[in-house]
Amino acid sequence: MFNALTAMPADPILGLLTQYRQDTHPQKIDLGVGVYKDPIGNTPILDCVKTAERLRTESETTKVYIGPTGSPQFNTLMTELAFGNTHSALIADRIRTVSTPGGTGALRVAAEFIKSCNPNAVLWVSDPTWANHTGLFEAAGITVKTYPYYDYDSKSLKFDEMKAALNNIGSDDVVLLHACCHNPSGMDLTNDQWDEVISITAKQGFTPLIDMAYQGFGDGVDEDAYGVRQMAAQVEEMILCSSCSKNFGLYRERIGACSIMAKDSTKANIAFSVLLYVVRCIYSMPPAHGAALVETILGDAQLKQQWLDELTVMRNRINGNRQMLVNKLIEQGVKQDFSFIANQKGMFSFLGINAEQVETLKKEHSIYMVGSSRMSIAGISETNVDYLAKSIATIL
Repeated sequence: MFNALTAMPADPILGLLTQYRQDTHPQKIDLGVGVYKDPIGNTPILDCVKTAERLRTESETTKVYIGPTGSPQFNTLMTELAFGNTHSALIADRIRTVSTPGGTGALRVAAEFIKSCNPNAVLWVSDPTWANHTGLFEAAGITVKTYPYYDYDSKSLKFDEMKAALNNIGSDDVVLLHACCHNPSGMDLTNDQWDEVISITAKQGFTPLIDMAYQGFGDGVDEDAYGVRQMAAQVEEMILCSSCSKNFGLYRERIGACSIMAKDSTKANIAFSVLLYVVRCIYSMPPAHGAALVETILGDAQLKQQWLDELTVMRNRINGNRQMLVNKLIEQGVKQDFSFIANQKGMFSFLGINAEQVETLKKEHSIYMVGSSRMSIAGISETNVDYLAKSIATIL
């Protein structure tokens, strides 16, 4: 059986990581992997997480299964974090949430749920989108197509083209939207643009699927949920996939959530039964440890405030890195306008150079980023930004 297999292409980001680790250059820079890094290049455990882990260790009495839905408290707190605890859909009991193995797990659950609802549904994703989106949904047997989003030439949003495309999508399809900190472009919808997209969604009747992997990394926890909350207030059905990997720093704990919102409580219960069947057939039971840490933090006023404070530090650092790089490029005498980097949000941006220049940065300067020039802003630091800016100036 195995003899019929052919090797799959290596993941470009994981391949970059291997090359970076083998590189002996003293000034090498990793701008490939999308994880938060502090000023000295570490990805620390948040202090609030350390406290929650201690409390978890002291209070945990069993390792028995927690059930397909996961922890009810985690699900409730994650729903409130995303939608707000006074949202009309929450009050009307229209939302159901399950714990998932990370944000990726939430997306795969959503994919199988969509397949159960309508096997012929087409899923529309932004061009570009997170590289794994297409594979995740195609693996579930869903056809994936793209709508216009990012203009590589002007470094801006193709909003008119995006709206025109959405206005041609029918009610049987699903449209995936990034809640905030668009991956990989860093180009987010403004609130006014969200309002227009939501109006089109309600008119066309397609199902919105919102991926919120970076809540709190853009403008703030509540600010980043604007699209989610406004969408939920104006449509009858939607799906939300969220992740705790970035904003809680729980990358390896693999904990996220998948929420579905139906027209009313009765339909929500029916949809929930299908969602649970999907979960049962994929992984049966979700991981418990990460969920326990998140619910401990969100369920305690002092720990939650500590988390918000630490999240603010991470957000401000990333935003500061954006402006710092722009300033350093100007200092290096670069005439090309890179101000768009400072205006974007989240972990990523396209530098806007071609694949040959990206390869030159890697081979001659040991600076690693994806071939599209997508770079992880968190990999920039006060200690490497001068070398980075000088190297970019050289290849330009």
